[in-house]
Amino acid sequence: MEDNFGNYFNQTGKVAREYLETRLDLIKLQAAGKLSKALGLFFSITMAFLLFFFVIVFLGMVVGFWIGEMTGSFTIGFSCAAGLFVLLFIIILVFRKQLIQRPLARLLITELVEEIAENDEQSGHLHNQPARKNTAGYVPNEEATENTTQA
Repeated sequence: MEDNFGNYFNQTGKVAREYLETRLDLIKLQAAGKLSKALGLFFSITMAFLLFFFVIVFLGMVVGFWIGEMTGSFTIGFSCAAGLFVLLFIIILVFRKQLIQRPLARLLITELVEEIAENDEQSGHLHNQPARKNTAGYVPNEEATENTTQA
């Protein structure tokens, strides 16, 4: 009889160990998935900023050469282009919250909310259930109001 109990606890220990290993693997995979999404978002934003940077640099060169040809002096042309860059930098610095910080925060929040909603759909959590209909016209019966007033 003691062998049966020892065998039972031994088997239970093996099952518990396998469960913990599987759970750890699941956590690792979930972390890898979240990390890959975050890195993908980071690299796509970085690439967009690099592209924007090169477009601005080449447009600055075009403006510098164009003003230089119009005035007959490339020094004046590129000085005006540099002045436009300084003006653009000041505008971005002053309006950085509206132009950069808030849109990036909204983008990150949207990504996180979509991921949470996706996880909720897969797991079937209760808070993902559709909301109840508006019960503004509902009047409870006397028994319900008595029970709440007594508590």
